[in-house]
Amino acid sequence: MREFVNKKARQIPPSGIRKFFDIVAGTSGAISLGVGEPDFITPWKVRQAAIASLQRGLTQYTGNRGLPTLLQLVSKYLAERFALEYDPNRILITVGGSEAIDLALRACIESGDEVLIPDPAYVSYAPLVTLSDGVPVAVECREEDRFVLKPDPLKRAITKKTKALILTYPNNPTGGIMTKDELQAVADVAIEYDLLVITDEIYAELTYGRKHASIASFPGLKERTVYIGGFSKAFAMTGWRLGFACAPKEVDEAMFKIHQYGMLCAPITSQYAAIEALKDGFSDGFATVEQMRDEYDERRKFVLRSLREIGLTCFEPQGAFYAFPSVFSSGLNGEEFANALLQRQKVAVVPGNAFGRFGANNVRISYATGISSLSEAFDRIGKFMTAL
Repeated sequence: MREFVNKKARQIPPSGIRKFFDIVAGTSGAISLGVGEPDFITPWKVRQAAIASLQRGLTQYTGNRGLPTLLQLVSKYLAERFALEYDPNRILITVGGSEAIDLALRACIESGDEVLIPDPAYVSYAPLVTLSDGVPVAVECREEDRFVLKPDPLKRAITKKTKALILTYPNNPTGGIMTKDELQAVADVAIEYDLLVITDEIYAELTYGRKHASIASFPGLKERTVYIGGFSKAFAMTGWRLGFACAPKEVDEAMFKIHQYGMLCAPITSQYAAIEALKDGFSDGFATVEQMRDEYDERRKFVLRSLREIGLTCFEPQGAFYAFPSVFSSGLNGEEFANALLQRQKVAVVPGNAFGRFGANNVRISYATGISSLSEAFDRIGKFMTAL
C-alpha cells in the first residue's frame, strides 16, 4: 500500500514529542514534565455552559465562521486585551490553533515557496509547510539572544522564493518573548521584503513581568498578517479544541473556503463554552486567567532556582510555561539526556531536537504541573546529575 501514500506524508517525521511520550506511557511511576497542557481544570462556569447547551439540545452545525455571539466576543477580546481591531465578520473560529495554522499555509503557499521559521519552534510548523508543498527554512534563534528572532539572520535566510514568516512568541519550547522594539525590527524586515506574517500567539496571556505585544498591531503589519489565537492555554481548554484566526480580506476568504470544505465548523458545544469563558472574563477582569498566570509564575521561579541548584544553565523564560535549559555541561546532548533521565530516574522531559536542530543541546521542561510534582522531579534530576 506504500505507493498509495502521498510522498510528502511518507517523508515527514512523526512528532518528536509524541514519539517520546509513547515511551513515557510505558514507564511506570514516571513524572512527566513534558506535556504542554495546563493542569488546571476548565473553570466550572465554562463547563456548566457547555452542559446547559447540550441539555437545550444545541447539537447542530453552526455557521462556518462560528456562532455570531462568539465572533463578537473574540473581536472585543482582541481589542481590549491586545489593541487589535478586527471586524467579527473577518474572524474565523477554528478547531484549535493548529487548524488555523494549516489553513493559513494551505491558503497562501504554493509549490516551492519558502517559509521562514524561527528555530527552535513548535513541532507542527515545518511539517505543515511541507504538506502545503512549501519549503520550511529554519532561522537560528540563539540562547544568548533570549531565543529572540533577530533581523540579521532573518535577512540572511530570505531568498527570491521566500513568501512567509511564521512568528511564534511567546515561544514554545523556549519561553522566550519579544519586546516592542524587537518586534519592530522584524516588522521592518517583513515590509521591506514583502513577507506574509503568520503569527501564532496562543500563549499571549501568559507573560511574566511584561505585557504581550502583537506584531499585528504595528503600522503596516495588520494588512500582511494572519493572527492566530485560541482558548487552550490561557483558559485551560486544551481538549475543547477551539482557536481563531484573523486575516486580510483575500487571505481570510481563501482560508474560509478551505475550512468550509475540510472542517465545516468548530464543535458547537465548545463554542458555547468559549462564549461563557469570554463573558466571565469580561465580568471579572479576566481574574481567573490572571490567577492561573500567577501560579505559573511561581512555578517558573521554582524551576529556574532548581535548575541553577543542580548545575544546568537556563536563560529566564518570560512567557508560556516552559523552560529550555542547556544540558551541554552534562556531556550529553538533549536526546541522550532525556532518554537517560527517563530510564534512570523516571522523569520525562522533551529532547530539544524535537523543536529543530538548533535546540539539540537543550531539553524542554513544562511547568504546567503542580509544585509537588516539580519538587519530586527535580530531586530526581539532581540525583541524575550527581551520578553523571
